Amino acid sequence: MAVLLIVQLVLVGLIAGEEFIVRWGVQPALSSLPDDAHIRARIALVKKLKLVVPILMVPAVIVSIALLVATASANGLAWRIAATAALIVFILASFLGTVPINIGVNNWGPTEPPANWRSLVTLWERIDVLRSTAAGISFALYAIAAVIQLS
Repeated sequence: MAVLLIVQLVLVGLIAGEEFIVRWGVQPALSSLPDDAHIRARIALVKKLKLVVPILMVPAVIVSIALLVATASANGLAWRIAATAALIVFILASFLGTVPINIGVNNWGPTEPPANWRSLVTLWERIDVLRSTAAGISFALYAIAAVIQLS
């Protein structure tokens, strides 16, 4: 059980950290670039993150559900349920919000972006505030649940 808990916390922690850095570190840096550099960097970022995020997300969800089921009678259940709800918000905001935008970014030409690219970036930023917040809350709640369970 302890191994499952450690793997779960590491995976959800990596997601929360990645989301935090992209939203509050990378995105402001991109916004400060000239348009052509911003677009090129965004295209490159999407290409990398569409690989990295699912590699973390899929096992994190699987392990989190397994942990929730395996510890259904352990202390901290309410915290794990709340953490799982936050993880679900993150997943839904990803698949229903930023993923469709990122799919579109894959088709952008670096020198000929769509006319509405700025409004798409603004929408992405708004959705990503929800995503990054949900990921961070999920990690914090899972950590609290772990402490309660182990104490």
